Amino acid sequence: MDATTTEPDRVRVASAAPYEVVVGRGVLGELPTLIGEDARRVAVVHPGALAGAGAHLRDRLAAHGYEAHAIEVPDGEAAKNAEVATFAWDVLGRAGFTRSDVVVGVGGGATTDVAGFVAATWLRGVRLVTVPTTVLGMVDAAVGGKTGVNTAAGKNLVGAFHEPAGVLCDLDTLVSLGDNEVRSGLAEVVKCGFIADPAILDLVESDPEGAVDVRGDVLRELVVRGIRVKAEVVSGDLRETGAGGGIGREALNYGHTLGHAIERVEDYGFRHGAAVAIGMCFASQLARLAGRIDHDLADRHRGVLELLGLPTTYRPGQWNELHDAMRVDKKTRGDQLRFVVLDGLASPSILAGPDPALLTAAYAEIST
Repeated sequence: MDATTTEPDRVRVASAAPYEVVVGRGVLGELPTLIGEDARRVAVVHPGALAGAGAHLRDRLAAHGYEAHAIEVPDGEAAKNAEVATFAWDVLGRAGFTRSDVVVGVGGGATTDVAGFVAATWLRGVRLVTVPTTVLGMVDAAVGGKTGVNTAAGKNLVGAFHEPAGVLCDLDTLVSLGDNEVRSGLAEVVKCGFIADPAILDLVESDPEGAVDVRGDVLRELVVRGIRVKAEVVSGDLRETGAGGGIGREALNYGHTLGHAIERVEDYGFRHGAAVAIGMCFASQLARLAGRIDHDLADRHRGVLELLGLPTTYRPGQWNELHDAMRVDKKTRGDQLRFVVLDGLASPSILAGPDPALLTAAYAEIST
């Protein structure tokens, strides 16, 4: 995971306990500083697919005098359940982890989610550092303090807010990613473009090949821009309460209401970014049919996402099952479905309790 160090980008998250998201190449050398001198033990949570990288990181930590422990979790969404969390707690207990010790989550969004949840709940909260190794993890899961696991009832229904002490996004870790994994992660970046930073959309439209080149400057700029959007949003509304007025952190759920339903219907075998891409197309059609945006803006969703090779439609005949899945999503309030929609480019708002006929019509637009 080492590489030649270049000057990194630093994005500050101005929360109650401010921290930095460091984006660059060869930035893992900053990890001991984030762990701190008070820690004696460090637990490195990583998926089986990154066993080699996890061992390398533990060796580096041992060289700095830390007692490094491995917590290997399943790959992908299979890591996000109560059984895996219990296993991690057992490891921490046997190793004698105290409140001054640290959990480091290394991997994709699922890994950093469960690592964060373990850190949030062990001794009611210990220090957390995240080292995301996917585009999705860098721009979404590792930033903002949301941690959680899935249950049979739905995704991320059990969790806690627990902000990291820092986030290290080493772009060299993306080189080993499969093409579909890169494209899936970019769906969350595109989301940031529609809700807050249209320059993201311009970059994709002007250079779609550069957008998926993990060694290039375009992807780096897209990652940094996506992180900046999320940092700005969560800095003002960490717990998604709408603090300060306006839509607040809920804007980051754009495309996620239907997206999470698709993931559940697919038994989490569908890539998160691909599901969110379809969810954004659905939300754009919902907004168009409700008279909030015009056809051109709705159509731009499909155009940008297709440039990245992302899906924009879903199977016909699935609406009832998807609707049932949405009703247990954590974004639902009471019996009322809530959708993040656009009132214009970079102008997100909430459409609460839409007419069922409007929902089925919007679904028809993406299932033909």
